[in-house]
Amino acid sequence: MKTLTLPGTDISAPNVVLGLMRIQDKTDDEVRALVHAARDAGIDFVDHADIYGSTLHGCEERFAEAMALTPSERDALTIQTKCGIVKDEGYFDFSYEHITSSVEGSLRALRTDRIDILLLHRPDALVEPEEVARAFDELHAAGKVRAFGVSNHTPRQIDLLKKHVTQPIVANQLQLSITHAPLVAQGVAANMLAEDQSVVRDGGGIVDYCRLHDITVQAWSPFQAGFFTGVLLGNPDYAELNAVIDRLAARYDVPPIAVATAWITRHPAQMQVVLGTTTPQRVTDAALGSDLPLTRAEWYELFRTAGHIVP
Repeated sequence: MKTLTLPGTDISAPNVVLGLMRIQDKTDDEVRALVHAARDAGIDFVDHADIYGSTLHGCEERFAEAMALTPSERDALTIQTKCGIVKDEGYFDFSYEHITSSVEGSLRALRTDRIDILLLHRPDALVEPEEVARAFDELHAAGKVRAFGVSNHTPRQIDLLKKHVTQPIVANQLQLSITHAPLVAQGVAANMLAEDQSVVRDGGGIVDYCRLHDITVQAWSPFQAGFFTGVLLGNPDYAELNAVIDRLAARYDVPPIAVATAWITRHPAQMQVVLGTTTPQRVTDAALGSDLPLTRAEWYELFRTAGHIVP
């Protein structure tokens, strides 16, 4: 498993992460089997959010109940969670009160004394960055949160936060797969007036911005064909792409899902892939793409057969 040190922190992290948004209804044995498969593959980083599950903090609580981590087992894991979405009411909230109360709820649910990384989940149009800064300062000073980041944020939204927030923004979790890749594809087709791919949709070069500012991109839904429209692997709508994936899987002697993982981890931005599966074998198989050495030609062939323009 390839690892990286998250810029601005002392956190050593794998480039494949276990996302736990779907474990609410899993048994203790099922949760443990999933986490143990990840650990066996070298994944010691888990991703949560306060809204994951059928109840607030539901998946965080389910994880803690099932794992019953000892202090040493807790120390061996990097636990990331998110806040800012008020799901039942249908709005976003980056107020000081919401951020701090959400963290307290996550700490109780996870049965831990600190969150390693806290992400602001989706941009709040009513954000007051001074409020975010006050919450971050207090949480960091109290040792309740070690590092901070964002999710689904544009460069300018991050700049607005950074005007007041003193802690480094260490991560930005964004949707990215071979087929859902506007944040990569736009730059390839820049200055092509007639092509939809050239349209800027992420606020202007979010991947390049993150590289320039030492922010780790975390790719969520790495196997989704579109925005929750089904997986790309084995999808007849992407027959040409899957033929290439299958050929490369045979060449490297890995499952196809490892090739889809590798398309992201091959990028020099040192991205992390956030797995959302609850099937232990899929975790094991996907993790094999962590350091798969796709060539430039192979990476672009996957990109092109996914339907993106390579001028």
